[in-house]
Amino acid sequence: MSGTDAVVRRQIVVDAPVERAFAVFTERFGDFKPKEHNLLSSPIAETVFEPKVGGHIYDRAEDGSECAWARILVFEPPDRLVFSWDISPAWQLEQDLENASEVEVRFVAETPGRTRVELEHRNLDRHGPGWESVRDGVGHDEGWPLYLNRYAGLFTEAR
Repeated sequence: MSGTDAVVRRQIVVDAPVERAFAVFTERFGDFKPKEHNLLSSPIAETVFEPKVGGHIYDRAEDGSECAWARILVFEPPDRLVFSWDISPAWQLEQDLENASEVEVRFVAETPGRTRVELEHRNLDRHGPGWESVRDGVGHDEGWPLYLNRYAGLFTEAR
């Protein structure tokens, strides 16, 4: 396996200044994360992104149960953030956090009103046997491309 096999990269451009692009990504994460992407036994009521190093991304179900599936590793507004992907190849919470991959999101100003959002999901091979299913899942149209397209849609809904 080559190292590039264990990376999924996607990007999208949004019509917003870099500060707003970053704020919408972190403050409205639950508005673009698909609710059907759910590790809980009850439907998701909300997804929470805690905007600080040491914070989590977690889903709260309608029955009140919670599932923290990511840890915030880097939080540098408005330029970049990194979070862990604590979901195993079996699409369950990863019990050994050493096996987690990580997602870096960079916000690059193309013009004062346009931002390129670059997402890199890397170290996927840390998930161990079956890691390719994680790569294929997050790289599929229903993975990061779906998240990014829904994210970009948040900038056009107010117009």
